Amino acid sequence: MKVKFKFKSLLFLILIPIGKILTVLCSKYPELTESLYSSGIYKFFAPLLSFVSAVLPFSLAEVIVIFLIVFLFYSLFQTLFIIIKNKGNRFTLIFKRIVSLSTALSILYFSFVLLWGLNYHRLPFADIAGLRIEKASVHDLKLLCKELTSRTNDLRARITEETNGTMLLTKQRSAVFRDAQTGFKNAAELYKELGGSYGNGKAVFLSNAMSYMGISGIYFPFTVEANVNNLIPDSSFPSTLCHEMAHQRGFAREDEANYIAYLTCTLNPDIEFQYSGMLLALIYSTNSLYKYDPEGYSEIYNEFSEGVKRDIKSISDFWRQYEGPVEKAQTKLNDAYLRANLQEDGVRSYGRMVDLLIAEYRQRQQLLAP
Repeated sequence: MKVKFKFKSLLFLILIPIGKILTVLCSKYPELTESLYSSGIYKFFAPLLSFVSAVLPFSLAEVIVIFLIVFLFYSLFQTLFIIIKNKGNRFTLIFKRIVSLSTALSILYFSFVLLWGLNYHRLPFADIAGLRIEKASVHDLKLLCKELTSRTNDLRARITEETNGTMLLTKQRSAVFRDAQTGFKNAAELYKELGGSYGNGKAVFLSNAMSYMGISGIYFPFTVEANVNNLIPDSSFPSTLCHEMAHQRGFAREDEANYIAYLTCTLNPDIEFQYSGMLLALIYSTNSLYKYDPEGYSEIYNEFSEGVKRDIKSISDFWRQYEGPVEKAQTKLNDAYLRANLQEDGVRSYGRMVDLLIAEYRQRQQLLAP
């Protein structure tokens, strides 16, 4: 049987270089990307897509991913069956399948670029927020850590605990998803770019699988859904949710999403959000201090309240039980993904959140100065 092949499918492959060219151009002109795309086009269609997916009580993203995995395996076995059955024209069959797969990947990649990927090249959040990012000494970092420690300890003293002494969310997680919107509404009064009407975050049914991959949350741009691992400790849950909601609002860079999570949590009237955001900032800042001043880190760590220490340990213990080859492979994949979107620091870009925290700390000190 002769297999007909339509070379028109190859035309879709041009979407890859078009997407790459568009990405490079946007990276060269962040002001234009900010005004035309991130604060313009994206703000128009993203809430519309979010409105559609928000109607569903479950994660549409999770359903799509599961379907694609099943379809991929089905296609693989179907291809092997057809190749074995048609011995005379195997090369044509294999070539046709490769082109079909390449076409699908081209369309998927280009859709990703248009639907969200260009947000990697918008103006830095520091420029939007009016924060001056400057070189900081280890002394400056230590001062930040001391202030964060004091604020985190104060909040922790007012938090409800589990029987094992770790933080307990006093409301159902469905209510946490709903109440996270308040922090963003308050933040939007300061920075309009954080505003907009988007659906609530959603818990992932296959959270155990996410844990083995080392994923606490994931944003799915094709449905504009902020998805959260439902198994992570309570102390991490609100800040992780707000991190994914920052992505939902077009802030793609991981370091900036972390800072926005801290910001929106601390602007939330719910003390449990406030504590989760402060704990996130404290962990990142003291981890940076440890790299440059281990003795200074030990001094700061000794100032942590026992409750804060228990919460940090519970987070570490949670992820340690899922460590393995799957988690390591996911880390490498995430690193490759960030670099593909011209985030040169790869997974290390997560650490740059501290620059924003130091800039905010300096700004706050200047306002308090007589």
